[in-house]
Amino acid sequence: MGAATLALAGQVALVTGGARRVGAEIVRHLHAAGATVAIHCHHSRAEAQALAAELNALRADSALVCTANLLQPEALRPMVDGVVAQLGSLAILVNNASSFYPTPLATLSGTQWHDLMGTNLAAPLFLAQAAATELRRARGLIVNIADIHGLRPLPQYLVYSTAKAALIHLTRGLARELAPEVRVNAVAPGPVLWPEAELDAAQKQEIVSRTLLQRAGTPADVARAVRFFAADAPFVTGQVLSVDGGRSQRW
Repeated sequence: MGAATLALAGQVALVTGGARRVGAEIVRHLHAAGATVAIHCHHSRAEAQALAAELNALRADSALVCTANLLQPEALRPMVDGVVAQLGSLAILVNNASSFYPTPLATLSGTQWHDLMGTNLAAPLFLAQAAATELRRARGLIVNIADIHGLRPLPQYLVYSTAKAALIHLTRGLARELAPEVRVNAVAPGPVLWPEAELDAAQKQEIVSRTLLQRAGTPADVARAVRFFAADAPFVTGQVLSVDGGRSQRW
């Protein structure tokens, strides 16, 4: 591998929700760039362990699995401390884990509010707090995975959209709080991976038709944006990069 490929050699990255879907692709991209990766999971332990084994087969002792319930703030500092104890440092925190489901105003509940705000907003906040000392020491980076619907709400997804809007604001606030040692940015994906709840062909086509590039993206599109912030943007902080094929230009 060339020097550019190993731009993150010697750096440790923690990716929440890193076992599956977009999170797993972010893990793979950071690992391919040379980082040692901590793959956070809660329920997807088997997938996380399989991914760690895959990466360790490529480069020995370069991946591990850590678990925590992100809805329990008191569990986050021990997870960060465990990663640092095992891997020696922490330079990159990617807040990717997210709950996503509709919450129509007429039926939304306090439990749904707690879950959606907890995973999408409170966990990134308290993880940033828990990791701040190590990130400052490493002159590191936080990347929050937001959503273009944090900029314009998605109908029927009121709480999710509100949480992602707050995450964007949190990104800008943390950039101020943690400067000058730590950069904080966000990636706001558009249609890059269909929800696990099935959409029919007509619904998918309607979404694609509102995208300037007339196609859906892929998890790799998001992962490349995260890698950009980690490896190629040392003078960028407090920014939100929409990775949406132009979807936010056509509402």
